[in-house]
Amino acid sequence: MGKLFGTDGIRGIVGDDLTVQLAYKVGLAAAYVLGKEKENLTVLIGKDTRVSRDVLSTALTAGLLNSGANVIDLGIVPTPAVSYLIKKYNASMGVMISASHNPSEYNGIKLFDENGFKLPDETEEKIEKYLLGEEIPSSNKIGNLSIKFDAIEDYTDYLVSTVENINKDLKIVVDCANGSASTTAEVLFKKLGLKPNIININFDGYNINDNCGSTHMEKLIETVLNTKADLGIAYDGDADRCLMVDDQGNLIDGDFILVIAGNYLKEKNELDNNTIVGTIMSNLGLKKFCENSDINFVATKVGDRYVLENMLENGNIIGGEQSGHVIFKKHANTGDGELTSIQILNIMTKTNKSLKELASIMQSYPQVLINVEVTKEGKEHFLEDEDIICLKNEIEDSLNDEGRVLLRASGTEYKIRVMLEGKDINDITSKAQKLADLIKEKYGK
Repeated sequence: MGKLFGTDGIRGIVGDDLTVQLAYKVGLAAAYVLGKEKENLTVLIGKDTRVSRDVLSTALTAGLLNSGANVIDLGIVPTPAVSYLIKKYNASMGVMISASHNPSEYNGIKLFDENGFKLPDETEEKIEKYLLGEEIPSSNKIGNLSIKFDAIEDYTDYLVSTVENINKDLKIVVDCANGSASTTAEVLFKKLGLKPNIININFDGYNINDNCGSTHMEKLIETVLNTKADLGIAYDGDADRCLMVDDQGNLIDGDFILVIAGNYLKEKNELDNNTIVGTIMSNLGLKKFCENSDINFVATKVGDRYVLENMLENGNIIGGEQSGHVIFKKHANTGDGELTSIQILNIMTKTNKSLKELASIMQSYPQVLINVEVTKEGKEHFLEDEDIICLKNEIEDSLNDEGRVLLRASGTEYKIRVMLEGKDINDITSKAQKLADLIKEKYGK
């Protein structure tokens, strides 16, 4: 991971970490690095609903055009729509202007290659070299800009093609997080013949992820219970994540979704390599389910890009993160919230089971996650601190192999994530807070 690129592209507060000037240079550098071997470089650009979307996409577009690339503006679309449409439109690369689940003051730049995959670390490092000072060779070409007005129709048509007849009697609540799904969810579910209650769809540039969507499930749970719905679906700001809620208001996170999908595929003899891919943050309950079901479980670094890398290297077809990034490799090259949701609806229909019934095959271990805001120095050096390491080891010993401690720096923010897992929620909560307090004392802002 470089100085600018994190686990999911470049991300930061607009005007501070992420400036118009930087966006312009990303356009110049990406076009140069990815266009070296191409006669004509065509780039798709999508964006979520943040107020900063147009100023950043305009700057990035200017950089691309000034390097001779042709740009196709897709408008407001989910991140996975960009990934899918790259191949459909025969483009050379794609860019998504989004900060995913972060608040509106953040934004980001995600880059995709000609196959719709997020760029590997080594390619991002080549681009970053030019962003950090090395001169970008000039181009004597100027590219063209066009707008694709049917991107949403093409993307949702494809999603519909991945499922069969979903039970149209299902009573569903959908939370669009005032983000990208606000432009696609209604279109998608109408094509499926469903009539969900769609909430948080009226974006204003500032209310993306604001007490809504997959990072704030309270309103969705309340709506599901009050309307006696069969389930609820929540996306994040760029709709590459999906979390769900059963009819009793229980959270169905990405680990449960992996279990539901993996178990269904195994029963159909369609779980290639008999493997589910998760991350080091995956709940112990997922690992236990795999052990008891004779399914292989593989844990990667945090980030759906690393999950996908493992899937590609080993031919695995289902993987994802607890946070709701789930990759159905036979249908997509990245996490796709809307695709995930309709795949689960399809499984519910095929098995004639409720979401609660499907999720009951996994018992989740209690987890406590505390995010500690730290300085830049703290993010870079906290794992070298003897006091922190000593306390971490002391807590791990006390759990007696019935839990675990995980410390990791956020890939997108100046935060340290303190995660404890174990059988006793009160015990791990107390220990997680003790560790978080120490980190805050030594490196907090």
